Amino acid sequence: MSDRSDDHLAIAGGRPVRETLLPYGCQSIDAADLQAVLDVLRSDWLTTGPRVAEFEQAFATWVGASHAVAVNSGTAALHAAMYASGVGVGTEVIVPAMTFVATANAVVMQGGTPVLVDVDAGTLLVDLEKVREKITVRTRAIVAVDYAGHPCDYDGLRVIADEHGLALISDACHAVGGSYRGRPVGALADLNCFSFHPVKHLTTGEGGMITTNDGDLAGRMRLFRNHGITSDHRQRSEAGSWYYEMADLGYNYRLTDFQCALGESQLGRLAGWVGRRREIASRYGAAFDGIEAVRPLEVRSDVDHAYHLYVVRLETERLATDRGEIFRALRAEGIGVNVHYVPVHLHPYYRNNHGTAPGLCPIAEAAYEQILSLPMFPTMTDDDIGDVVAAVRKVLGAYLTAA
Repeated sequence: MSDRSDDHLAIAGGRPVRETLLPYGCQSIDAADLQAVLDVLRSDWLTTGPRVAEFEQAFATWVGASHAVAVNSGTAALHAAMYASGVGVGTEVIVPAMTFVATANAVVMQGGTPVLVDVDAGTLLVDLEKVREKITVRTRAIVAVDYAGHPCDYDGLRVIADEHGLALISDACHAVGGSYRGRPVGALADLNCFSFHPVKHLTTGEGGMITTNDGDLAGRMRLFRNHGITSDHRQRSEAGSWYYEMADLGYNYRLTDFQCALGESQLGRLAGWVGRRREIASRYGAAFDGIEAVRPLEVRSDVDHAYHLYVVRLETERLATDRGEIFRALRAEGIGVNVHYVPVHLHPYYRNNHGTAPGLCPIAEAAYEQILSLPMFPTMTDDDIGDVVAAVRKVLGAYLTAA
């Protein structure tokens, strides 16, 4: 932490708040994690071994679901969920525009069409009325994205899904450890998808998981992650058989045993990490009450937010510049801000191949021009938090226009 007394912006040659960049997210690996991985590396099974099922069971228990299926990324989790839900050519899936592209890509990968809908301005969660408007006879599923870690309105979405006979899929990649009306994320939808990328709540390097209370869906996804083959190498070894059958077209989406060992080790610290994220969010919220031209996203009273991201919205009409310049100025101060996300329908692939265009989801588009993600990870120190607040105050103060 540097001396913050220099109010001259670092982007213009002044002294930065921090000499080294504070990232927006960062994994935490301790000695127990390393030992768990080392133990597997010294074992007979590096993949399709016993640690996969152990991690699946531990994760399912943690989130209160009956089944969990481990895969090698959050994207693979979404793809497997689409497959299990029967998404294919001629079907549509409703997806909020404010999400990472993988949410929509998983639909396309199954031959379906993502129907992008707008979001609520306060939370940036999917707008239920917009969902209702987009349902057609081709709609197969609704995807709820727990943006930044804020659980969606699952009771409201369940009513819509049940009225129309649709699958409800949760993209909960931001929200493990969160809850909705006292019920944990991971047991709120028909299929619940998680990511274990290093910036998420726990990591397996790359990895993902799908949870469900439906054993048939879990079985379909286990088939899908293993090339569509009905048994894996360990099962055949235990049976003393070489014979296998490919029952459907699948992918190699398996997660290794050493990755599962890392994930299970990290799971033991997850509750404390989520608690620390909430502490950081509370400190941010208190600090930003006194800073002009910035406001955090809304948090509904019936949820426990998991805070994968801490997103603020700039009141750009009160600033003498745009979000892009604020982004660059904060990075110059040593604060690794980020932007989540470019709305899906604005990406060239979707504009060129799915006919999307600006104006399709105006609330998401307006938010995109104003949002910033601030550093949020549990090993941040109180001094780190202070640096973020000092930098936001310094930069916004320099660009604030007279009221």
